[in-house]
Amino acid sequence: MAVKEIKGKILFTQEDIWKRAKELGEQITCDYAGKELILIGTLRGAVPWMADIMKHIDLDLEIDFVSASSYGSGTISSGEVKIKKDIELEISGKEVLIIEDIIDTGNTLKALKDYFYIKKPNSVKICTLLDKPSRRTADVKGDYIGFEVPDLFIVGYGLDFDQKYRNLPYISYLEE
Repeated sequence: MAVKEIKGKILFTQEDIWKRAKELGEQITCDYAGKELILIGTLRGAVPWMADIMKHIDLDLEIDFVSASSYGSGTISSGEVKIKKDIELEISGKEVLIIEDIIDTGNTLKALKDYFYIKKPNSVKICTLLDKPSRRTADVKGDYIGFEVPDLFIVGYGLDFDQKYRNLPYISYLEE
């Protein structure tokens, strides 16, 4: 399936996403003023969102990445979270903000938060581009949420289906 063949309407344009990134970046700047902040992006989907958010945070910060997944090549979460790439920065005594593309079941983020807390940061919060609360099975919520979405299989702006469609400059969805 070529990118141009995607069915479904555009849910959020690139302009919508940039505007929301600016709003959240300003809020994060206020909330973390005077603190040591580390942004940890979840690979691969959160990369475009993280780039937009960090441009709007007016603080000294560090960045790192983690790769964890519960999907594989399917459209439904397997429920089993695997960490494939760990962070490299020391987070003890610092503020951690996980940058995520979408909170779906919440299993991956709950596992990541629990894992990071073992490393003794001051706090671990979540900034997500998209939140899909209708699918939540784990007790986790976003602290900074771009947009709430219905129970659709979302693609674009970093989100993929079997590694395709990440490069769409907007958020759309795959139809059955």
